[in-house]
Amino acid sequence: MLLFDAHLDLSMNAMDWNRDLRLPAEAIRLAEHGMTDRRGRAGGTVTFPDMRRGEVGICVGTLIAPTARPQNPILGWNSPEQAWAQIHAQYAWYEAMQAEGEIALITSAEQLDRAERCWAAPDHDTPIGVVVSLEGADPIRQLGDLETLRARGLRALGPAHYGPGRYANGTDATGGLPACGRDLVKEMDRLGLILDATHLCDDCFWEALDLFEGPVWASHSNCRSLVPHNRQFSDDQFKALFERDAVIGSVFDVWMMIPDWVRGKSKPLEAGVFIETIGNHIDHIAQLAGTAKHCGIGSDLDGGFGREQSPGDLDTIADLQTLRGILQKRGFSDDDIEGIFHRNFVGFLERVL
Repeated sequence: MLLFDAHLDLSMNAMDWNRDLRLPAEAIRLAEHGMTDRRGRAGGTVTFPDMRRGEVGICVGTLIAPTARPQNPILGWNSPEQAWAQIHAQYAWYEAMQAEGEIALITSAEQLDRAERCWAAPDHDTPIGVVVSLEGADPIRQLGDLETLRARGLRALGPAHYGPGRYANGTDATGGLPACGRDLVKEMDRLGLILDATHLCDDCFWEALDLFEGPVWASHSNCRSLVPHNRQFSDDQFKALFERDAVIGSVFDVWMMIPDWVRGKSKPLEAGVFIETIGNHIDHIAQLAGTAKHCGIGSDLDGGFGREQSPGDLDTIADLQTLRGILQKRGFSDDDIEGIFHRNFVGFLERVL
């Protein structure tokens, strides 16, 4: 079954991690054996061949280049201008992959429909459809940059990432939107961009939803009631997203799947976290909403980590297909499962694009 993944850091892996994603994961792991420059080396799970094996045929591919700040735990670029240049390098990689026939960039409903029809009967070289999103607004030098990015093909934007950002406060930070952040949200609204609520701290979440009247989704977010941490959404936040007809992508970074995970120490198999564990989060969202139409997948696999922080029974992204049987056992109907796998996010984009 076609699987839509609402959050994959493809260009970061290509440009920052120097991975040729045209190779299978096994080959990249072999090439990275012994490398210690980044956590997750030799443990990658996401490549184009493995996406095709798992019929992950349409996805949201990110641009990401945070700027460095003393309070931010994430390393970043030392100026917005450098970050701006970096996301354009990442975008150039997407364009190069499109020229090679590996992907098909999606900016319109017609292109989305074409991608979905291609994946109705895929073969070994069917292009992977990619909708481009910016994770964290730090690279935006001034508001006019938003129009430039939209013209190039950007269709979604999450104003925050980790820590305090230039335009919004994110995970582990507090406080509302600064004046430039309020202006950013209003300009996103004018341009018809999708607001990705993921990573917004609680203060910014509520303020952004008040200011923004356009389409909202949460590309990769799990449940605070199951894993108590400000990175997850509370039930009240989920209900606000339901009211906006949002779709929430459940995320497979294991520290967001189970409580009490200790990064760098806990191990997936010992902690008992498996692909089926995500069913707890999907089920919670569906029960809260009274429907599965707000549920989707936003795996975040290889989002700065590898197999050491992925479900214990996941070797590559292709293994996400096992979710079908897992959801069936939980009582989800075939229509529900099709929605969770792709129809909910695809339908959202059909309306928006």
